Amino acid sequence: MKRRSLLQAASVISALSLSPFGILRAQRKTPFKFNLGWKFEASGAGFFLAKQRGYYDEAGLDVTIDSGNGSTAAISLVASGAYDAASADLASMIEFNVKHPEAGLKAVAMQYDLNPNALIVRKGGPIAKPGDFAGKRILGQPFNASRKLFPVFAKAQGFDPSGVVWENMDPGVGDTRFAQGDFDAAAYFYFTGLLNLKGRGVDLDTLQVYRYCDYGMKSYGNGLVANPKSMANAEAMKAFVAASTRGWLDAIADPAAGGAAVKQQEPLANQALETERLQLITTGTMQTPDTTANGWGAATPERVQATIDETLDAFGLQAMLRPADIWDDAFLPPLEVRKLRV
Repeated sequence: MKRRSLLQAASVISALSLSPFGILRAQRKTPFKFNLGWKFEASGAGFFLAKQRGYYDEAGLDVTIDSGNGSTAAISLVASGAYDAASADLASMIEFNVKHPEAGLKAVAMQYDLNPNALIVRKGGPIAKPGDFAGKRILGQPFNASRKLFPVFAKAQGFDPSGVVWENMDPGVGDTRFAQGDFDAAAYFYFTGLLNLKGRGVDLDTLQVYRYCDYGMKSYGNGLVANPKSMANAEAMKAFVAASTRGWLDAIADPAAGGAAVKQQEPLANQALETERLQLITTGTMQTPDTTANGWGAATPERVQATIDETLDAFGLQAMLRPADIWDDAFLPPLEVRKLRV
């Protein structure tokens, strides 16, 4: 009887090891560290869905998702090797690469097809058209991409940006001060600013948004930025990009599920507010003619070059860069996998 029990146990173990489930359990997943570049909010919804729905696990990855403190910090962490990749503003990545050419950072997928950098003003205030920003007081921290790219907006609109007085303070304090009526404008990603101000009781109908992409800017926004070491592990990087793509396609198709994923990741989050923020993100940066044609995550050489040119001009950088210096599409899944479902 004892011998029979041992034989039965051995046969069960053998069957499990041959089954897909057993094989999956036996495989050791590849660790992958990802930095969101910002807080646990709707801008990370696609990554949260990929994690919570097991897409990274299915791809053979053990993905850690951490919050960040802006693109500049996230890019430095990726360059140091502390993270394999991060969601970060491409202009900030280009600036970093020019100053640290040995870093060799590249974007491996585009998160925001349309650039979300913007200026927010109160309707009926001193700013009624783009040229009115000249010489005004604008809330925006030195690391703020909307502040750093302001010269691109100003150049496209034909005014001198040098007379602007920038107000540098903690984003939370700045939001409260702007809600109270201080400052002529505030520089934000539009979906961050609008929903933060709404959370402080501001009626969105009283605000006007000047998105740089609506006023001449051709640059891409955030991309998934990776370092040479992580890109050298091509299979892991391809798996991460494919699973993240799957998560973002889910978020675009079902913002309510994306909002719930944010709440699951961050219990203190306002789920309704994050769902609304996600809708602003997806409709304003992802559901575009280019993504409809080329799928989520893709880029065209012409717009990558425009991103380079606008960044070098805005930051006063001297460099000769081409799309291949900052962009690698070798990690994208096939087009049929990247197509939007809405």
